[in-house]
Amino acid sequence: MLAQSPIRPDQAAISAVDLGLEERTIDIVLANDAHGAFVWGVLDRLLDETNCRVNGVTASGFAAMEAAVFAYGLSVGGRRGARTALANFWRRISHASVFADDRASLLRSILEQSIDLKQIRDEECPVKLGVVAANARTDAVKLFTGDQLSIDAIVAAATIPFLSPPVEIDGDAYWGEGDVFQSPRLVSAEGRHRLIIAGKPSVFTTPCPDRSTAAGHCMTKCAPVHTILDSRHRAGAPLLLRPWTDWGELTDMRDRGRQRAAAWLAADPLRADESPVAACGRRYI
Repeated sequence: MLAQSPIRPDQAAISAVDLGLEERTIDIVLANDAHGAFVWGVLDRLLDETNCRVNGVTASGFAAMEAAVFAYGLSVGGRRGARTALANFWRRISHASVFADDRASLLRSILEQSIDLKQIRDEECPVKLGVVAANARTDAVKLFTGDQLSIDAIVAAATIPFLSPPVEIDGDAYWGEGDVFQSPRLVSAEGRHRLIIAGKPSVFTTPCPDRSTAAGHCMTKCAPVHTILDSRHRAGAPLLLRPWTDWGELTDMRDRGRQRAAAWLAADPLRADESPVAACGRRYI
C-alpha cells in the first residue's frame, strides 16, 4: 500500500501567496553522511514554512530513499502529504527491521510500499529528484534523474558497499556512498537558494563548476548556499545496522533535525537580497 492516495491541490496546505508572503525557492542537497532520521527532521521542519518551496532535491546514501518519499508525498498531498509519507516511511523502517535479515530486500520492499515512481517522474511533480550512486567496478559517480530514475537506482544509492551486494542497472553494478558533490549538479530552473544537509563541512568544499579560471569569477550567477550540519552523525550510524531500529531513538534524531532547521530558519537565511555565503572560488555545488 502506498503512503496515501492523491488529493486535489486545493486540498493541500495554504500557500505562501494565500497568506500574502513572499515565496522563497530552494534546491536541497542531501549528503550520505547525515543520518536519515536527522534529515527527516530537517525536511519536516521546512514543511512548516509556507513561504519556502523546494524545487529540486539531489541525494546520496540512505537519504536518497527519503528524498524519493519526500517528493512523492509532495506530489500527491502537498506539505501535509510529504509529512505523512515521511512518517509512514520511518514507521515501516522501524517495524520491518525486526523481521528482515536481508537489508537490501528490506529497503526495496519498504520503498515500493512508500512511493509510486510514476508520480515522481511525472512532469507535474513539484520536486525535481536526482539520486547519486557509485559504479561498483569503476567508482565513477552517476546521477540518476528523469527517465533514468528507478527503484533500482534509489536502492543502489542506499546500499552500503561490501555490506550488501551492488544493484545491477543496465548491465552495470552500483551501490551507495557516491559523493553527491562529485556528481553533475541537479539544479531546478527556479531555485534561488541551495541548502546542503550534511554530517560535516569537509564534504562540500568542491569549487563551483561554473567558475571561469580565466576570468576569475562565475560565468553564471551563483545561488546563495546554506548548510545544516548533523554534528552527531556518527552516533546515529549504528542504528541502521542493527537487527532492529528503535523508534524512540529515531524520533529523538528527527527532533534534533527539526531543532537545527528551526535555528537556521530563525536567522532568516532566505532573504531575497542575501549575498552568497562564500567567496566564488570556494563556491559549493
